[in-house]
Amino acid sequence: MSLRSAGVLMYKRMDGQLFVLLVHPGGPFWRNTDLGAWSIPKGEVAENEDAETAARREFAEELGAMPAGALRPLGSVQQNARKKTEAFTMEADFDATCISSNLFEIEWPPRSGRMQSFPEIDRAAWFALPMARQKILPGQQILLDRLEALFGPDGGVN
Repeated sequence: MSLRSAGVLMYKRMDGQLFVLLVHPGGPFWRNTDLGAWSIPKGEVAENEDAETAARREFAEELGAMPAGALRPLGSVQQNARKKTEAFTMEADFDATCISSNLFEIEWPPRSGRMQSFPEIDRAAWFALPMARQKILPGQQILLDRLEALFGPDGGVN
């Protein structure tokens, strides 16, 4: 069974460049990983839920604020054999220093019998496209290409 997720690639234009908002996964497994670990805010689409609604909900759950404004489809990416992500983009400015993520619980340390809670997202940041290409998960890099194809590297409309 494949998993379906949806997310928002938020962007802003600044100093003649496009910047994108990416999030870093929380928890002990990603603590010391930076390059190739960041993602768009995204999550699973519930049964009978449309992808745009799920993308907005997941953004709010991971960052603490519902994105307002029109979403533009960026298409889907196959992240791995089981996971397909439908992405949307929107222009907005978001304070990445004030996030409030939902929590998940896992046994940590492994086989210790102790359950610990961790934020799903431990930080968010704005990156210019060249740096975003280094930070983002390899399976999501095509979303940056699609955004750039829509607007160009300087944020102008193509």
